[in-house]
Amino acid sequence: MKGLGLAWAICFGATVLGAAGTRAEDVLKLAVGQRGAFETSLGPLGEEAGIFRKHGIRIEAFYTQGTGETQQAVISGSADIGIGVGTLGVMAAFAKGAPLRVIGASMTGGRDQYWYAPPNSPIKSMRDTSGKTVAYSTAGSSTNTAVLGFRDLYKVDLKPVATGSPPNTFPQVMSGQIDVGWSGGAILYDKVEDGTVRVIARTSEIPWLQGQTPRVIITNLATLEKRRDALTRFMQATRETWNWLYASPDAIPAFARWGEFKPGLAAKVREETYLKEDLDPDRIVGIDTLKQDAVKFKYVSAPLTDAQIAELFRVPFK
Repeated sequence: MKGLGLAWAICFGATVLGAAGTRAEDVLKLAVGQRGAFETSLGPLGEEAGIFRKHGIRIEAFYTQGTGETQQAVISGSADIGIGVGTLGVMAAFAKGAPLRVIGASMTGGRDQYWYAPPNSPIKSMRDTSGKTVAYSTAGSSTNTAVLGFRDLYKVDLKPVATGSPPNTFPQVMSGQIDVGWSGGAILYDKVEDGTVRVIARTSEIPWLQGQTPRVIITNLATLEKRRDALTRFMQATRETWNWLYASPDAIPAFARWGEFKPGLAAKVREETYLKEDLDPDRIVGIDTLKQDAVKFKYVSAPLTDAQIAELFRVPFK
């Protein structure tokens, strides 16, 4: 009997240890806006590199057309976290009572996004877009804000049109449905290099956007309250992945595979477009101008109060 008791105890102990090991890995569903953008690669590439696993997190990522879809996925609970979400869109949804909270930054500044036209188009810059259709991804996105910014900066009566992701936008431009398309980072940049399209504008032209954090990482309030420990470890892994993307020789090949880019193009885009500090997940800047822009571009009827800002932005999240 003693032998049987000892054997049972050993088996029970092994089972408990195995269950503990299983419990340590939390699954988080990640809604990723714009597959192929360097900033949105942190979750998928960190998962592939085993960084999230080190922190007891397993990522299940799916891809959206942009802020509107990503935000709705988080609000509905079909995603635990959303990446690459337009800050003004989040502020607008929060002001209307949406249970969203910001736990990190996706991108600060505006070097990565660009707008283009076919090579035979008479449009040479955003100054030529009065009466023309100009693409952005979805309502509330940073591209939506940028198009409105171009309109104000150059005093042109352009027509903003939501076209979804860069791959969805491209055929609309080439067929003549849309006058000016949009893209970002390495996405569609092969079309620029081979002359299929011509870049006419970049977000870097809009001075005040350079001092803002236009895209953020969000979660649902219920997720924050129930799974705070998992979110904390997610952000720890995100910080580690951010450093890995700029330090590891494996990062560019992994990014190129994920985005289906040539390694040379992937490296060029990272070095020329995405400064490391711009992807700092704990860096939120330009809150005052973001509040003003939210009113100016009619995302909200009145600026968020200091108390609302403190409630919405939980950065750095630890």
